[in-house]
Formats: sequence, C-alpha cells, structure tokens
Amino acid sequence: MAETESKALQAKEKAEVTTPVEQTRPGAVFTPAVDIFETDTEITLLADMPGVKADSLDIDLHENVLSLDGNVKLPEGAGEVDVIREYRTGKYYRQFTLSQVIDQSKIEAAMQDGVLRLRLPKVEAAKPRKIAVRRG
Repeated sequence: MAETESKALQAKEKAEVTTPVEQTRPGAVFTPAVDIFETDTEITLLADMPGVKADSLDIDLHENVLSLDGNVKLPEGAGEVDVIREYRTGKYYRQFTLSQVIDQSKIEAAMQDGVLRLRLPKVEAAKPRKIAVRRG
C-alpha cells in the first residue's frame, strides 16, 4: 500500500459533521471512520461507532444508497455527578452509494465492541473466473 493510502486509513478522532445538511438534525452528528477491504468475492466495510449498541443502529438500503444511523447515549450510573465530561454523545450518520457489483439481497451486518462489520457480497457476474481456451 502506498504511503498516502496508509495515512488515509489511520484512526481519526470522533469529529462532528459540519455540513449545512447535517446541521438540521438536533444534537451532535458524527461521521464514523471506516475501513473498506475487498476480495474477489466480497467487500467488507468496518465502521467505528464507539458507544453504539446493535439495538441503537439502523441500516437502511434504498435505491442503491446504504445509510448507517447509530445513536450513542451517555453511559449513566446511579447517583453519579459530572466532574469532567469529554465523552460526546449524539448520532453517527454516513451514507454509501452501492454499485451494481454488490448483491444487495445478501448483505450482512454485525456489531461488536463498537465496530460495525458489513459484509457486501459481489454478484456472480462480478466475480473473477477462468475462461477455458479451446484448441483449433
């Protein structure tokens, strides 16, 4: 991997979205950092969403657009009073446009330890294959 590519995949601090479109949402909205890997048969997307539980995550697929929408809430303990609060709460939101290479009916998602793993299998026509050469 080239030096510039490896730098682009380094972990980033949780940053709030500042585009005007996202500012219409109440509260803070964050863009999750992602890593994307590809093999001959599938694309894997990892999205860093610390604090988001599986039941607070919505994944929507509509007209080839895959949307991730997760909510992170403040972990609260009984009788605790804030002394310092650096943990930011709000929503994670990100969208991806899927190409025709993805078999949308077979997409799988799993959430573990604040990391969303999406498995995006490729359609058969997009998978590499050997073509036999006939003699004569």
